[in-house]
Formats: sequence, C-alpha cells, structure tokens
Amino acid sequence: MTFVATLIANPGNPVLEEAHLRLAAQALDEAGTPIWLSTGVAADIPFEGSPHLDRRGTALAVRALLGPLPVDVAVQPANGRRKKLLLADMDSTMIGQECIDELADFVGLKEKVSGITERAMRGEIAFEPALRERVALLKGLPESIVDRIIAERITLTPGGRELVGTMRRNGGAAWLVSGGFTIFTSRIAEMIGFDINRANILNVKDGKLDGTVAEPILGKEAKRLSLIEAAGAMGITLAETMAVGDGANDLAMLGEAGLGVAFHAKPQVAAEADVSISHGDLTALLYLQGYARDAFAG
Repeated sequence: MTFVATLIANPGNPVLEEAHLRLAAQALDEAGTPIWLSTGVAADIPFEGSPHLDRRGTALAVRALLGPLPVDVAVQPANGRRKKLLLADMDSTMIGQECIDELADFVGLKEKVSGITERAMRGEIAFEPALRERVALLKGLPESIVDRIIAERITLTPGGRELVGTMRRNGGAAWLVSGGFTIFTSRIAEMIGFDINRANILNVKDGKLDGTVAEPILGKEAKRLSLIEAAGAMGITLAETMAVGDGANDLAMLGEAGLGVAFHAKPQVAAEADVSISHGDLTALLYLQGYARDAFAG
C-alpha cells in the first residue's frame, strides 16, 4: 500500500532542504522520489507500507531524524488525501485570539476569564459550565463592543483565506463551527470565505449582554454532529472530510473526520489527533492534501 510522508515548514521560515528529505526517507520503507510542493516549505515522500501501518509512529520516527528542525510531519495513505469538506474551529485556529477573553478585557476580567478558557481548552474542566461561568461575567457589556474588538484586536491566522478559497475553488465546502459566539463567527466567516457558520448565541437585552448564553450550548458533541450533518448534506463520506481545531472541545470532531488536524493545539489535542501542526500556518492543511503552492487560491 502506498503512503506519503509530508514535511511542512512555516512559509515564513522555509528551512526544508533536499538533505532533510534524504534523511527523512531513512525512516520509510521503499521510499520514492520526493516531490516538492513548495521549495523550502513542503514536500511529499511516497513510500510503501502495510495497510496496518502505525502512521503516527512513523511520523514520529521521521520527526526524530530531523532533530530540532522546525518542521511538521504527517503520514497518510496516498489515496483519498483530497478532502471535499472542511470543518474548522474559530478561536485560536482561524483567528489568533479567544473572543471571549477579549470581551472580558473590557470589564477588567481578562486574566480570570482567560484562565478558565485555558483550563476548558485543555480538557481540565467541562466546556459547557465553563462557558456559562465566563459569559455571566460579561453582563452589562454593550453588544456594539464587538465591532471594536474585531477592528482592533482580531487577527486572521495566516493561510486561512488560501485554505478555504482553494478547497471551495476545487468543489469543496467549508464550515466554521465554533464554541464561541455568532456575533463573531458571522463576521469572521465572511472575512475568510466560509460557506456556513455556527456558534453559540449571546443573549442581549436593551443593547447589552445579559450574562447568559442561549441553550443548548454548542460544545464538543454539537461540533461532531455538525460534521456528520454537513457530510450528509453534501452526499459524501466522512473519509472525505477534514476538521481542524486546537482545544479539547474539538476532539470529537477531529476524531470523526477523515483527517483530524490539531493546529498549534493544547497537548491533549496534539497527542490524540491524526496530525499535529505546530510550526506551519493554515496552508499546511493544503499541503496535507497534496496541493502545490502554485495551485492555491489567492
């Protein structure tokens, strides 16, 4: 059975060289000729293996040979790499911030709220009660503050527009499914180019947050069910889907997808996902699918 090992560096630090590919090939049986997807940034190495190959173990063996080189390694079957559906988390994945933490900053509680957020994303406390607790602290904030946060504080993660645009240009779809809030996802989804966005609804009274969130809360299981629903609506199998996220509430979605990608993720998530990207930007998800740089949209 043919597999491919993909080596990916950050586009801002194109450190990958031919010598690194030769070194990586030493951990792969019957390695073929490497294929550059982007010089210095990403390359595929095809190789042969058993259908029962330990893909994570093989990726770790390659990674060990590369020493401190800031490069991510993924191993997948060569067939079926191109995906037709992307489901993506928003906070700390498609954007660089946690929106609820930025809201909390305006009531002087960012440190407290970000501590709860971190524990929830690490899986140390349940997501739903942690969200209710944090939202209660936001009571009284004007809804209009969201405009200022998006304008002044939110940054799109590099590669996001290229990722979504390339998949859509090739007949795929992209859903933004967040444990955050629709007042952010509706705007962020439009900025990046997502087809659909789903998130929690902050309750508002007289133009101010009332400290509650609409039930039921969109958490781990709702993300997983959104993936299944989206695949069903498109008439595709789960094997044809890809999901990306960074927190514990993404794990069910990542586990259900044909390829689950932990992106600059919490340790538990990085350890459990099919692939962990710690160095690359979001274009890494295109290289994982075998797209060359000159095939990117945008």
